[in-house]
Amino acid sequence: MIRHLFAICLALLLLPQDSAAQNRERIGYGRLITNDYIGDGNDRWRSGSFSSSRIWGQGWDGMLPQQPGEIIELRFGVEIIGPKNLAAPARGDRPFAGVLTAGLHTHFMRGGTDFALGTDLVLVGPQTRLDQLQGAFHDLVGINKASPRTRANQVPDATLLTLVAEAGRDFALPGGTTMRPFIEARAGLETLARVGFDLTFGDLTNGELLIRDTVSGQRYRTMPRNQAGFAVVLGADFASVISSELFPASSGIVARDLRNRYRGGIHWQGGPAALFYGLTYLDREFEGQSEGQVVGSIRVDVRF
Repeated sequence: MIRHLFAICLALLLLPQDSAAQNRERIGYGRLITNDYIGDGNDRWRSGSFSSSRIWGQGWDGMLPQQPGEIIELRFGVEIIGPKNLAAPARGDRPFAGVLTAGLHTHFMRGGTDFALGTDLVLVGPQTRLDQLQGAFHDLVGINKASPRTRANQVPDATLLTLVAEAGRDFALPGGTTMRPFIEARAGLETLARVGFDLTFGDLTNGELLIRDTVSGQRYRTMPRNQAGFAVVLGADFASVISSELFPASSGIVARDLRNRYRGGIHWQGGPAALFYGLTYLDREFEGQSEGQVVGSIRVDVRF
């Protein structure tokens, strides 16, 4: 079923567009840093990530177009995943993994429902050099880094294609609140189906294109307006996991079939300065994981 869904998504992405749609300009940019240390103060499991999105289109009027391909998002991502103790991982803990992604996505609306379809090229393993980058940073700040044994047992090199589809719809509730139920399917690095919702209190992000971060599920802004205001966000989602390349058979670690996330955050803007900070509880992801974790997500913008 998921394979058929993604075949349809890919076909939509490859549909030819008229010549006017080729005259695009960059209309948005967004990014988000997520880290365990700015969440529960630890450095473990989903340790740290960075996501960024560059949006191209023929302008933005606060509404998604009807056709796929008119708005294009170029998405980049970096993530470091590790065991609870980098220097001396416990038996049965998850292996270290470095992940680099680059993808092409499109956003459009049909019948009042927003769709995001795309594909990411994913590099995993020592070829990313992220184990070395993290080690150099840990040396700089004087904290433990991954031991040679941890690095030797990391997820091996792989080059994968991940396909992503999300559908969501906004419903206006009393008091300036918006509820957005959504469904998502992913196939590649991790193959899963997810259902969830987002609640937004406040109108700061109304009429903007927001992108969902892969790790936390937080949605980050790509088209902030020069206005003052705030928006409080809450959300949760629940995933059924089919497979995960982050737990290779050689590791002996098994991914859990169910995975939940619970999150909250606040967007604030005061003219040219803007801030987002959010917290996400990530449920246990593998059999034998002792507990979940709380990661923090942050973005700071100061425009002159």
